[in-house]
Amino acid sequence: LNFSFICRESSSIYVCRYLLAEGASLHIYDPKVPVQRIFLDLSEQTGKSEAELRNHVRIATDAYEAAKESHALVICTEWDEFKKLDYPLIYSTMKKPSFIFDGRIILDHDQLISLGFNVFCIGQKPPINKYLNQSPR
Repeated sequence: LNFSFICRESSSIYVCRYLLAEGASLHIYDPKVPVQRIFLDLSEQTGKSEAELRNHVRIATDAYEAAKESHALVICTEWDEFKKLDYPLIYSTMKKPSFIFDGRIILDHDQLISLGFNVFCIGQKPPINKYLNQSPR
């Protein structure tokens, strides 16, 4: 599984640590945090060197690059930039089935589901996926 991350806050580091421990490959996009800081934080959390992490972690220059060929997109920030992304374009470049985990409950879930995404929210029951019938209740 590849996971794309649009992240900033420290909680995203813990999510990354867990996913790396499960064997996931991560594509991370964070416009505010330098690449070296991301690798330093991940190294501190995982106990792995930057060289080891680079086998499973790629830092993207934008959200579209991060999402390309990924199974899931995880939103860990509430910046307006992520509300305005071209989600039909993102969906078209992702592996299927495609998932979005909205950690800040900032996205239009009905629109995302209508595009074909499986949408999950942290802290909120997911909407019924009337199009694919795959969101659990």
